[in-house]
Amino acid sequence: MSSDFVRKEPCLACGSKDNLARYSDGHAHCFGCGHWEPPTDYIGNEDYMEDSNNMQPVQTKGFSGSIPERNISKTISAKYGVRISHGEDGKINKHYYPYYDNKTGDLVGYKERNVATKGFQLNGTNKGAGLFGQNIFKEGGKYLTITEGELDALSISEMFDGKWAVVSLKNGASGALRDVKDNLDYIESFDNVVLCFDQDEAGKEAEKSVRDIISPNKLRMVTLPMKDASDMLMNSRIKDFTEAWWNAKGYTPAGIVRGEDTWEHLQKDEDLVTVLYPWSALNEVTYGFRQKELVTITSGSGMGKSSVVKELEAHILNETDDNLAIIHLEESIERSVKGLMSIEANLPIHIPKYDEMLSKEEKKELWKTAVADKNVFFYDHFGSMSEDSLLSVIRTYAKSFDCKWIILDHLSIVVSSQEGIQDERKAIDAIMTKLRKIVQETGIGLFLVSHLKRPQGKAHEEGGQVSLSELRGSAAIAQLSDIVIGLERNQQADEESERNTTTLRVIKNRFCGLTGRAGQLLYDKETGRLKETNYASAESFF
Repeated sequence: MSSDFVRKEPCLACGSKDNLARYSDGHAHCFGCGHWEPPTDYIGNEDYMEDSNNMQPVQTKGFSGSIPERNISKTISAKYGVRISHGEDGKINKHYYPYYDNKTGDLVGYKERNVATKGFQLNGTNKGAGLFGQNIFKEGGKYLTITEGELDALSISEMFDGKWAVVSLKNGASGALRDVKDNLDYIESFDNVVLCFDQDEAGKEAEKSVRDIISPNKLRMVTLPMKDASDMLMNSRIKDFTEAWWNAKGYTPAGIVRGEDTWEHLQKDEDLVTVLYPWSALNEVTYGFRQKELVTITSGSGMGKSSVVKELEAHILNETDDNLAIIHLEESIERSVKGLMSIEANLPIHIPKYDEMLSKEEKKELWKTAVADKNVFFYDHFGSMSEDSLLSVIRTYAKSFDCKWIILDHLSIVVSSQEGIQDERKAIDAIMTKLRKIVQETGIGLFLVSHLKRPQGKAHEEGGQVSLSELRGSAAIAQLSDIVIGLERNQQADEESERNTTTLRVIKNRFCGLTGRAGQLLYDKETGRLKETNYASAESFF
């Protein structure tokens, strides 16, 4: 049956003013985008196709119309060139979504959606085609929204009255990465790119797969209270959707944190417990010690590191209910346990003459009070251990035993035990980096004992001042530590009190920046304890 040309009309599919030719039998064809409308006597024969002499190699089936069950108007449906067909019951049974070649603009295929089964069938091809809807939105607009499916694109366009460019992936969530890569130049031409994928696991994974290849300054991601945009429109939640769209969260690549996202970090930081040291002058300089801090205690040989560490261990156990892990690589568990018992008893029971002063029953009661009733864990490993073993042990203490504080004495022995180590500095760099990472990941407070190398000037055993440059092995110890506390003592002094007095010096303090002399500790031979002496405000030391 022939028909005659009647007039030119605006094309609702592409927006042209006069590219749609209307014919006497009611059918129409757009010479701009290829949009076609059936004759007025068409009754929905899904096998109907436009005459093969038409310039388009593939023709969609059906006719232009609204999709009422999805609240999609004929205006929006026609804008995208979407067509529908009806079954024998008169209800819509299929949708037809066209795809156009990116280079020629020709219709190359269409996706056929069965309404009843929700299944899809590709007729023709979408190879070389752009995203669904890409043909009707020119490059370089203000906003481009990308959805996971065609219905979602239609739904968003409906909710925005067709104002903004909205396109859909060709192959759903599974093809997100490929579709975005293939059309990246087009996507990047827009000022803002909004991802509005389904709110299920597949949609979230698709979002993750593409977010790092789109310019982060352009990208925003919508979070919806329902599964997808189509559900929002069907439930008349247009206002909720538009609010979610305008409030879409910007994306920042891994490792970069926007200022607007730091409140959560701040709350985590505020939740971290601060514990004061047992010595007042040190607290005035450091304001105590905190979880997520790596504190290095260092000195030359025989300066009293072990005594300071044991005082610190007992203090943590007595002042907190937190679990403490003790890793002493140069002493047995027996010696570590006796150290805690000695502090509890104010008696150096590791020395035989003092040990003999206590009965077995008294020792057991002392052990119960100082160790058994405390939240303390030891590591039964005397001597060197491998780097991997050490890191595994620390992670286990932190994650499996919920230890908030870990004391490692000392770092050098870990490195010296490694076979085939050619460069001690690099080896220490590596292990310090890993320790720092564990501290950040787990939130533990780590106390690390480290040795000093021989100074250029006055020897440490003669009271030489400690400096960061003297840390043995690697600058990474200083760089990756939050606080470094040096111990100074003149073992060669004439006066016994001077020989037994240790000066605390803070040589790095990331927390507040204060450094310098932070009090003195006198070792009492009769009690085996360190007692703060000659205390004055830390300000007097600067």
